[in-house]
Amino acid sequence: MVKMPQTLSEEEYKKAREAIMIHVRKVVPNALLLAVATGLYMITQVFGEISADGLSSFQIMLSIKAFFGVWLGIRGFNQKFFKINPFVFTSHLFPFLSVILIIILSQMMYL
Repeated sequence: MVKMPQTLSEEEYKKAREAIMIHVRKVVPNALLLAVATGLYMITQVFGEISADGLSSFQIMLSIKAFFGVWLGIRGFNQKFFKINPFVFTSHLFPFLSVILIIILSQMMYL
């Protein structure tokens, strides 16, 4: 695989990246809050009854997804409305991995 050559200077690259990030910072927190709100509603609709045998594998995976989703929602809510930066997991790596884990769990839930 050949790496695409960079045509911007270092200063132009920083300006272009910041211009994009201004829009990302406006859109992503709102999108996360909407995703968490709809997810919480959907859990109330699809979780189902807990049988005498305990939770089904579907319910267990849905609970794990809900935990990570609510964590992302609280983090996004604090950043958006209270301007509180996260105290724990301050980088974007853990939220990104949480989203990936939620996607993987979503695929596994229907096997």
